[in-house]
Amino acid sequence: MEIRTYTHADLTAVLAIWQACHLLRPWSSPEYDIAMKVAFQPDLLLVASMNDRVVGTVMAGYDGHRGWINYLGVLPDYQRRGIASALMQEAERRLLALGARKINLQIRRDNLDVQVFYASQGYSDDQVVGWGKRLATAS
Repeated sequence: MEIRTYTHADLTAVLAIWQACHLLRPWSSPEYDIAMKVAFQPDLLLVASMNDRVVGTVMAGYDGHRGWINYLGVLPDYQRRGIASALMQEAERRLLALGARKINLQIRRDNLDVQVFYASQGYSDDQVVGWGKRLATAS
């Protein structure tokens, strides 16, 4: 397995992973999210590949205060092989190198499997309520 920075050639594979992992929402534009990440902190959009096939992805971000994790996904046929853990370890390494001392992420309340995964990685519920305000919708 290789973990590397995303390239434009990975676009179709990344979108397929996000679709297979139910990470997409109608109000979001994944192509826009990728374009913005490539324009800002491109080294924090990672893919995992096996035998030249992209099988996993994670998008990290650093705002100068905290690191953030988004779009962690592994194709269902490749799950439970340590790929998501390896992606997280590399994202954490890169965020720490930028100065992040803490990483935040958001998990949908009903996604219990993902909560178990993140707990196995050392993450815990911060006992905060996440709020948001949508400034734009997908076009």
